[in-house]
Amino acid sequence: MTAMKIIDAHIHCSNSPDDLLTSYAKFNELEYNLDELLSQMEKWNIESGLLLSPPMKDGMPLSNEKIVELCAKSRGTLFPVFTVEPSKEHVDATLELAKKSRDSLKGFKIRLGYKPVFASDPVFDELYDYAQSQNLPVLFHTGDTATSTGSLKHSHPLTLDELANSRQDLKIVACHFGNPWIDVVGELIYKHPNVFADISGLFTGVVRNEDYYAQKFRMTLARKISEAIYFTSGVDKILFGTDYPVEAHQSAISFARMLDMRREDSNKLFHDNAKRLFSL
Repeated sequence: MTAMKIIDAHIHCSNSPDDLLTSYAKFNELEYNLDELLSQMEKWNIESGLLLSPPMKDGMPLSNEKIVELCAKSRGTLFPVFTVEPSKEHVDATLELAKKSRDSLKGFKIRLGYKPVFASDPVFDELYDYAQSQNLPVLFHTGDTATSTGSLKHSHPLTLDELANSRQDLKIVACHFGNPWIDVVGELIYKHPNVFADISGLFTGVVRNEDYYAQKFRMTLARKISEAIYFTSGVDKILFGTDYPVEAHQSAISFARMLDMRREDSNKLFHDNAKRLFSL
């Protein structure tokens, strides 16, 4: 257990049998439903979290309307982040729903790599205009993809540099710290005042003593992210996230505690940075 208050900046849930993340849930020995999620958040002192659409079997994300419904059932614990697909029709529909959900919406998510599109594609211009006007961050999938058919060319975090250059008032979050290109995300955070990163979804599975390579992998991840922290001179723009059900809460919190940072900075990573960025 932890007495520290936590905000989870990256959560998935659907309560649907068509959810592709079910395989991760089974691997983590999780039931993967809203009741379990809320129970785990209470157990681990997670006061609030951002809910993002998981991928479904038809290749599309869970509808943003469903995300709103799940958040409404969370008793004020979960806040929606809308996933935006690269088409004018989907951007228009998302913006329409965003205006109706202005009181609860905390940001947008773009699935780079799962769609062959770059962050700087003009199809997202209206979305970015609205996000800037409402001071809403835009989250981007960066780094490795969960499927072998994903496009690493499009999910490489360096592609965010062009967008950050052209829209310096847009708050940008590189999800998963761009893993395995962690040093690139460190440079983006250092270079751009408007770029942030979360540490969600970096690994999966329950690590046991006999899992030699899994233990070494997590140690390597912790070292690389710690080196990015040194490079950027602190954790002020780094966010805690689980990517539930990709990571179990206990494993995600344990990993975050492996990072080499000043003890007094733990509250920033686990809570304060997300509270400030997402106005929670």
